[in-house]
Amino acid sequence: MTKEKATSPEKKAALETIRSEFKGNGSRSQRARLLEALSRYSVTTFEAMRYLDVYHCPARILQLRKQGYKIATHWQTVETESGEKHRVGLYVLEGQP
Repeated sequence: MTKEKATSPEKKAALETIRSEFKGNGSRSQRARLLEALSRYSVTTFEAMRYLDVYHCPARILQLRKQGYKIATHWQTVETESGEKHRVGLYVLEGQP
């Protein structure tokens, strides 16, 4: 496991723009936000929660996989603002249905 750096300001702004473009709290809206983000970047569980408003990222990833998207999970350790370390998934879109 590697310790990752914080999200860049550019990526944070792009993810927040995606969040504003795909409104709603339903699983369909969350999947749309996550898929749009994955088409541009790899996304961690924390980034999905903080910037995309996707609060159960593994469930949305599973749903996307069931729709035929090939999404890889890479594990890494990230440090939160409080200094605590957490093992989180880094999701990478590798293929579309």
